[in-house]
Amino acid sequence: MSQYKNLRFYATQPHECSYLPEEQATTLFMDPEVLLNKQLCSDLAEVGFRRSGRHIYRPHCSRCRACIPARIPVDSFQMRRTQRKTWNKNASVMVSRLPADFQDEHYLLYAKYINQCHQDGDMYPATIEQYTSFLVESTEFTSFYEFRLHGELLAVSVVDHLQSSLSAIYTFYDPDYLQRSLGRYCILWLIAEAKKLGLSYLHLGYWIRNCQKMNYKIEYRPVELYMSQEWRQLK
Repeated sequence: MSQYKNLRFYATQPHECSYLPEEQATTLFMDPEVLLNKQLCSDLAEVGFRRSGRHIYRPHCSRCRACIPARIPVDSFQMRRTQRKTWNKNASVMVSRLPADFQDEHYLLYAKYINQCHQDGDMYPATIEQYTSFLVESTEFTSFYEFRLHGELLAVSVVDHLQSSLSAIYTFYDPDYLQRSLGRYCILWLIAEAKKLGLSYLHLGYWIRNCQKMNYKIEYRPVELYMSQEWRQLK
């Protein structure tokens, strides 16, 4: 990372944490004037940074270290019995890779997902402006993966293709199909896709031990967690 010693980062003022309401959160953002490229985003992902729209960020809270970057080493991953059931249940789902462009169909699914499943989150209610700045204003190495069943759009995963990994930016799905466990299936599919592409990891973002909605990220084993400036494997 020494080649990036001149990069500038800015910290936000403390604000209420979206995941642990009893905590105050501070976020470290990279200078938004810096042009994003695959090598830069890959190197920053290796030290726990994430991308949201055109912004690269990492939690930088003064007294809390609950947000832990998580990634799956895809060559070592083994499906558990329940994961195999989810995989088989969705065997008929077809997946297509598309550029990160705005499509009405995608936005309508996103709005349905946010407005039904995340009314307690800071993205509720969904708006076109918020959706666009979060997912469509991305990079030339970002893809939208569509998951369809008999032509019907069930889910979309927004993914960055980095040097040695895929980075799952966000996945949204149709809440009318909860029995299909689409969120978990999309992760399983992306693990398989990363392996097929000859990549080493799938980045899943931040895991928070005391946040129930984040617990799914360590269901995939082995998983690596970035702690004390190094990746440590949890089997």
